This record gives sequence, C-alpha cells and structure tokens, in this order.
Amino acid sequence: MSFTVEERGIPNSLSYRLFFKNSEGKYISPFHDIPIYANEGQKIFHMVVEVPRWTNAKMEIATKDLLNPIKQDVKKGKLRYVANVFPHKGYIWNYGAIPQTWEDPKHKDKNTGCHGDNDPIDICEIGSKVCSRGEVIKVKVLGVLAMIDEGETDWKVIAINVEDPEANELNNISDVDRLKPGYLKSTVDWFKRYKVPDGKPENKFAFNEEFKDKDFAIEVIKSTHNFWKALICQQTDGGELNCKNTCISSGDSPFCCSVNEAQAAIGDACPCEKEEPIPSSVDKWFYYDKV
Repeated sequence: MSFTVEERGIPNSLSYRLFFKNSEGKYISPFHDIPIYANEGQKIFHMVVEVPRWTNAKMEIATKDLLNPIKQDVKKGKLRYVANVFPHKGYIWNYGAIPQTWEDPKHKDKNTGCHGDNDPIDICEIGSKVCSRGEVIKVKVLGVLAMIDEGETDWKVIAINVEDPEANELNNISDVDRLKPGYLKSTVDWFKRYKVPDGKPENKFAFNEEFKDKDFAIEVIKSTHNFWKALICQQTDGGELNCKNTCISSGDSPFCCSVNEAQAAIGDACPCEKEEPIPSSVDKWFYYDKV
C-alpha cells in the first residue's frame, strides 16, 4: 500500500494544502482512509508525517476540511511556527498522527482525568531519517507520554520507523534510554516548554512525567481507534469534524465522498505556486530558566 501527495496553493501561506492519493490515484482522507495498521499481526502502524524533524511550521491534518489535507495551523490570522526554545531547533522528531484514531473530547480518560483533544493521536518518530511532509511511514510503537495541554489529554506516542537501521534494537521505551540516552528527557523538556515563548505556562504531564511502555501505548492507540470507529459509524457526534471519506463509508452514508466531490475540493484550491519566504523571526532562539 502506497500513498502520494499533491501540493496546492502557495507554500508558507494561508492557501497551502497538501492532499493525499492512494496507489490507485484516488484522492483520500489521511484522517479516515489510510488504515491504522500497516501490519496488524505484527502491531505495525501507519504514521502520517505532518512535520519533518528540525522544521518549525506547525503543520497538521485539517480535521474540519473536506478530505482533511495537511495545512499550517493559524492563530489570530497568522501562520503558526513553534518557537526554538534552547537548546532545541524546531521539532526534534518527525512528528505526525496515526490515521483512524481520534481523542474524543467527550471522553474523560481514567489515567489523566482529562478529556481528549479532538484530534488524531500524535506520534513522534525518533529514527535517523528526516522524513518528508505528507510521507506515510510504517512504525513500531515503543511507548507513550501523557501530556496535559490546557486541560486536555494529548497523548504523545513514541515510535521508530521500521526501516530505520536501529529498528530491530528498539522494541520498548527502555531501549530508547539505552540507545539514545537523553532523548526522552529532551522530549519531555520540549513539550513542557514549547509554548512558553507565546506567553503560556509550561505544560503538565500525567504519571509524574514518566513514559509508559509499549503495551500501554498500544492499548491507548486501540482506544482512540475505537473512538474513531464510533465517529465514522455515526455512533457519536464529531461536531465540526469533517468525516467525509472516499474509501471507508458506503454509498448511502452521508460521509461517503464521491469522485466528483473530491475532485471539486481539489479544484477549489489554487495550483501550487512559488513559495513565500519564511519569516526571519522563526529562527529566533529563546532562552529562559527552567521553572
């Protein structure tokens, strides 16, 4: 199973969109149409890369847009870039989401005591390769961090690309500390402080900032997959989420997106043009004493 992407609009602008196609050339939703599993028996998952390592643009699957293309997050009318908080530069992993998952905002997690954040579950891939935006890779889950972001549960899955040279040696969260000492500590530090330059407080974490192991992480992923199933089967109300898809829902479902409707969505986005320059302020480095 392979996937390709099609750029539309002007990169580094409000118009930019990244649409997905499957191996048949059919437009699809990365939220709904890409299977959660690359190999269910071996517990290998698909990951949609939204943000390549070292970059700053806060790209994400547009859960409220038709076909859920990747676009840059916007705040107060301006494109969002994560700050460089010393000693980090941009995102320190390939960052993205696991398709066919959803953190239900109506569900109060028994472990965190907080409701879901209304997005697919986040995933940090810690391999050596810098992935491309929109790349769909196969990953092995190693563990999970329970971040509390402005009162919402925001799980951060830790994983490794199965094609990474160290993939065979990384099988659980303890292996990360052994083979990549300091990486998990830096991950907590990054998530704790990345919003501070925007005037927000440090993020909090459940489990005393400790990572839970592979088995725990997989159960969390499965639960978010079940929430997505309820969403796509219309057993729960997703509010403003766009659940239209081209491969999952049957023709009599209101979520079934026809070929013509999908093509119209692409046509509404202008053709890809020369990119806008990234603001120089994005490279600013912030330093402050840890609390």
